[in-house]
Amino acid sequence: MKKVGLGFAVVLALVLLGGFVLNQLGDVAKSAKAGDCARISGALDNPRYQALDCGSDQANVKIAKVLDWNEKACPSGGMDYSTFTGDSTLCLMPNFVEGSCYGQDTDAGIAKVACATKDSVKVAKVFTGKADRAACGSARAAVFPEPAVTFCLERGDQQQ
Repeated sequence: MKKVGLGFAVVLALVLLGGFVLNQLGDVAKSAKAGDCARISGALDNPRYQALDCGSDQANVKIAKVLDWNEKACPSGGMDYSTFTGDSTLCLMPNFVEGSCYGQDTDAGIAKVACATKDSVKVAKVFTGKADRAACGSARAAVFPEPAVTFCLERGDQQQ
């Protein structure tokens, strides 16, 4: 059995549990649409939304879905989506890049880091168009049903 450090467990929890709600965002994210990327910072106490190109190292979330006024919840059937609530509700998922590593960030919650960083999580594989935990074999999986994406996760700070 692999030993899992507390820091790694915290970062993994940030990735796998999601489900935090950011409120009082005003008009900043009004023009956002599914597939757009952004940087969310000030995570819980003073959330800020900055639209960014999905290829930016600073873009930590991707908009999975923008809820209509009559929709109450993000899609179910996989991981909980983080939500960004203002005039509209954005269902957010991580903007993970295959082969990249991520770690805990006090401002943004999670950010891209060097894989040698203590307790980092590596995105070993990304399956776009597939929401299937089994695709990752024995690796940890983060599965999102809409759009269908599966992230296979492993420790970044240790040789596998």
